[in-house]
Amino acid sequence: MPMPNGGGICESMAREKQYHVYIMASITGVLYVGVTGFLVTRVLQHKSGQTDGFTRRYRVHKLVYYETFRYVNNAIARETEIKKWQREKKVALIDAQNPTWMDLAADWGKATVMRRQIPPPHAASE
Repeated sequence: MPMPNGGGICESMAREKQYHVYIMASITGVLYVGVTGFLVTRVLQHKSGQTDGFTRRYRVHKLVYYETFRYVNNAIARETEIKKWQREKKVALIDAQNPTWMDLAADWGKATVMRRQIPPPHAASE
């Protein structure tokens, strides 16, 4: 489907950029709030210990919450807001969307087995 601007580019090819505010947690309950334009990549960096500093030191590897924004300034403002909150308010935010604190990225980055279904051969006409 052509874009409204007449550029002839398919909508799926011209995906809008998205920004994410996310909260990571350690198994001991340490929380980290961040913002990124590439959520999957950033979370995998945290999980693999590629990030220096706080998240590596405290083993903050579990994605427990995230929000998506169209504009980076809105995402940065939300990250700033959440970072100023007391721990109890952050926990309530997570609990409201993810009461079990399940790792929302548990399967990210793992190999996926793809199987191709081969249709049965057609019966030969006699």
